[in-house]
Amino acid sequence: MKRLIATAVLVFAASTASASIALFADGRNMKIDGYSVESDTIHLTLAGGGTMSLPLTRIERIVDDEVETPQIVEEAKQIVAQGVLPQRSWRYSDEVRPLFKSKYDHIIVAAAKKFDVDAALVSAVIKAESDYDPRVVSHKGARGLMQLMPATAKRFGVSNSFDPNENIHGGTRYLRWLLKTFDGNADLAVAAYNAGEGNVWKYDGVPPFRETVNYVNRIARHLAKAGIGSAPASATTIAARDARR
Repeated sequence: MKRLIATAVLVFAASTASASIALFADGRNMKIDGYSVESDTIHLTLAGGGTMSLPLTRIERIVDDEVETPQIVEEAKQIVAQGVLPQRSWRYSDEVRPLFKSKYDHIIVAAAKKFDVDAALVSAVIKAESDYDPRVVSHKGARGLMQLMPATAKRFGVSNSFDPNENIHGGTRYLRWLLKTFDGNADLAVAAYNAGEGNVWKYDGVPPFRETVNYVNRIARHLAKAGIGSAPASATTIAARDARR
């Protein structure tokens, strides 16, 4: 969800990604050849031909880069086997502060305390998702600081995704749910935040999607910069690429 644009632009160009997967809010999924978002409607280009238009609230998320190359499959397996995020409880502690100083720190701490989630992890997710911009919308339709899709926002009680307080509380509540669902395994919880819990269950681990593997490594790198754990070796390549953006 790093490719972001201003919310003033309401019509998004169709994605050129191939073999994407549309994950529906009811748990179903569908392979698609492309998609575009227009205000609160998403238009899907179906893999077998034709198009489908439906409310954006029907879509949990769009996952790109479904091609499972041997390299990415191996990287996903290594994350599960070795773990890239530090082994800790990831529960709230007064001793742990947000990683990036911002005007939203008080909201992050309040949400982290309310839902018993490590404030550093919450801030790392915000950095990876929106780079602390509360008004951005991704080309997939995800909104706000923690890039909530409308279906996810509704699921976790967010009525206005552009309200920083609502958005951060909703995203943190989702993180708590994921951490509980995956027995405190932060690698799987973070992977699910990116690719959906359904894909984590489907692959019985980190989904072998380049986007998702990069995402987990990026979160680990943010934490490592703050002295929480150490960055995975693969994060070096990601850091170099990000610096060129």
